[in-house]
Amino acid sequence: MVGVAEAAVVVKPHAYDIDGEAFEGLIIYDDAVTTPRAGLMMVPNWLGVTERSAEKAARAAGDTYVVFMADMYGKTVRPSNPDEAKAAASAVRGDRALMRKRAQAAVDAFKAQTVVPLDKENMAAIGFCFGGGAILELARSGADLDAFVSFHGNLDTPNPADAKQIKAPVLVLHGADDPAVPKEQVDGFIAEMKATDVDWQMNSYGNAVHSFTDPYANVPGRNEYHPEVAKRAFQAMNNLLDEVFATQ
Repeated sequence: MVGVAEAAVVVKPHAYDIDGEAFEGLIIYDDAVTTPRAGLMMVPNWLGVTERSAEKAARAAGDTYVVFMADMYGKTVRPSNPDEAKAAASAVRGDRALMRKRAQAAVDAFKAQTVVPLDKENMAAIGFCFGGGAILELARSGADLDAFVSFHGNLDTPNPADAKQIKAPVLVLHGADDPAVPKEQVDGFIAEMKATDVDWQMNSYGNAVHSFTDPYANVPGRNEYHPEVAKRAFQAMNNLLDEVFATQ
């Protein structure tokens, strides 16, 4: 628990299973609020369920939302370095049906938890880097949520026509100079969205590369924290969520 006694961010492990395999995510919330809050299912970056990702989840939650961090790899898979993360992420990214299944299972586990009061009528999904791509695949699967927000996520998909199944607004927050998401991916995503009637937005932030919301990212020109852009991106997320949750 981090913070002062009367208002603290709580991070609690939450176990669930998918087809008999053990998974463990995290529930993150401010315990100063006791009434039901809107829920954000979050898919973290390729390192998976980590303390650093929990910090980012806490920033997203504030005192407004409850966040459930999905475990996309299984309880026994916890990458400890970029090579291990690449292997774990590639295995899931290479099987989009599996990616969608695990993301949806996290949504279901979130709805079923009884740890903290949750407003199940107001739920969205957010993701960072690898997680941003996973959230877009969840959207393309036709998941029944109120919004989907990708922070510096990959935009490609093997089945662009599936975008017609998206049921809620999509917001992509993209670094204009992100080498991990080249112009070809951006152009492909725009074409994919234009072929549908999806309510979508893309914010392209100048002078920002990959991982611009990650305070620990420090690879100049590739993975680099940009505090001003991060602030704007989280505000864009909050603006969309204020809009969609107000209509519920």
